[in-house]
Amino acid sequence: MNYFKNIIKSLFEDEVDSDNSFVLPEITQGNENKIMPEDLLKNKNVYPALDVNLEYINARFNSLINSDIKIKEFLIYVRNKQYKAFIIFIDGMSDNDSINDFILKPLMMRNKSNTFDGDQVISEAVANNISVRKVKKFNMNDYIYECLLPQNDVQRVNSFDTIADDIVSGNCILFVDTLDYAFDISTKKYETRSISEPKNEPIIRGSQEAFVENLRTNTSMLRRNLANENLVIENLTIGKVDKNKCAVCYLKNIANNDLVAEVKYRLNNIDVDYCSSVGELEQFIKDDITSTLPEAVSTERVDRATSYLLQGRVVIVYNGCPYVLVVPITIFDFLKSQEDININHVAANLLKIIRGISVILTLLLPGIYIAITTYHSELIPTDLLFSIVASRSSVPFMIIVEILVMEISFEIIREAGLRVPSNLGNTVGIVGTLILGQAAVEANIVSPILVIIVAITGITSFSVLDFSFSFHLRIARFVYTILGALSGFLGIAVGLFIHISILCSLKSFGVPYLTPYAPINIKSKSKYLLKPAWKREYRDEWLATKRPKAQSEISLKWRKDKKI
Repeated sequence: MNYFKNIIKSLFEDEVDSDNSFVLPEITQGNENKIMPEDLLKNKNVYPALDVNLEYINARFNSLINSDIKIKEFLIYVRNKQYKAFIIFIDGMSDNDSINDFILKPLMMRNKSNTFDGDQVISEAVANNISVRKVKKFNMNDYIYECLLPQNDVQRVNSFDTIADDIVSGNCILFVDTLDYAFDISTKKYETRSISEPKNEPIIRGSQEAFVENLRTNTSMLRRNLANENLVIENLTIGKVDKNKCAVCYLKNIANNDLVAEVKYRLNNIDVDYCSSVGELEQFIKDDITSTLPEAVSTERVDRATSYLLQGRVVIVYNGCPYVLVVPITIFDFLKSQEDININHVAANLLKIIRGISVILTLLLPGIYIAITTYHSELIPTDLLFSIVASRSSVPFMIIVEILVMEISFEIIREAGLRVPSNLGNTVGIVGTLILGQAAVEANIVSPILVIIVAITGITSFSVLDFSFSFHLRIARFVYTILGALSGFLGIAVGLFIHISILCSLKSFGVPYLTPYAPINIKSKSKYLLKPAWKREYRDEWLATKRPKAQSEISLKWRKDKKI
């Protein structure tokens, strides 16, 4: 037995050459007090010794192999004395002109600021004809911070974790010998996509600005659209490895404090290494993690996010994603469009009714068709029934097989149209819909009326504005189709009962999903249909805002005393 083991071992085992083997060197006498890289990385604060800080930075950022990590060592002038210093930044994320003009030149070149010689700093001020004279003892840390760095955003930090986060964000860090602090200088500048029109939420009348991938650009657009000092934008960090920035935006004089606290609590308690997008972030903060229904509205429109802020809701902006999340929401928010407030309320309500009908058709039309044709054919007029039977006489498959084949084919065409290059997307949709549909009918694979049913279902699904909500409808449509095939209207009724029960149990940050209809509130001023602009006096009461009234009882004061 050992003989065969030795043969197999000799065939597959690598021979180890002792000359090429790697052995870690042992610490010899005299090097016991030397600080090793692994010991350096255990420290959390800046060292007073510049050489130790430089060695730490080299070890933490792998500067010897990272081509974009730039470290420059130089001498600075302070009180006519020279001190060693170095800066570190990432090439491509920091502005080289700002580093040269506002960091290196003031520190390296001799000028009146850095050649000051004295032990005291004297400042004088005159107020109410009284001269105030302050004498402050010279401190190099304060002197560099207050006199030698003309950059407008400079902070003193002593934590290496904070320094590392700011370096990868595009800041430049200055280390000076003998100081146990580093200077964190904002020099961010990297290429971003310019502001463009909304691609997935287009409207005719209204703003044509959409969010981009840069966090600070998005918050600035919110500031510009909502010029109010009560707008609060708090920055949070998501992820332990990829420490991405997230901003929680709300109006402090309108939004409910408990709602804001709940949003920040959930975001601060996401224990993950990374979060790649705002869609993934939504899954981390939703109440029911098993539901396919979204519990936050995702929008790319700046004006829509602004209107939600004015209602008292919270907007979550995530760095690297051109969409923002709005919480809390109800199911009726998915049937709203920003176009509704830009047109007459009668036209807006007509569009909302059409969207509601479209949702019902998207969800139930294939199931109702198969239920009627299979179990309740007496509901069909005689002439139409004969037409359906005649069209299906040459089709060899059951109705359920026909529907599933057509529905799956339609979903494949829809997905293919989204994934192919934009120039070919329309071509794929036209070829798939017209040519393949017509060929399937002529080949007697499906009946013509079924093609009409699937086409209507597909068209009505495009009237659903929210991408995540439309996915839920598409999944539920297959369930209702199967229930209709199993037991007709009874199966659909049971499915609707379970579906509505699930909707009633869902909440979005404590707000029932079917508010204000379940639980029913007769006195509620929030309705599905839109009131005229001059009658929208109150904000939604289920938000429990600090300012329930959005406008005066008589908002058209110019008509108050006018005789008509």
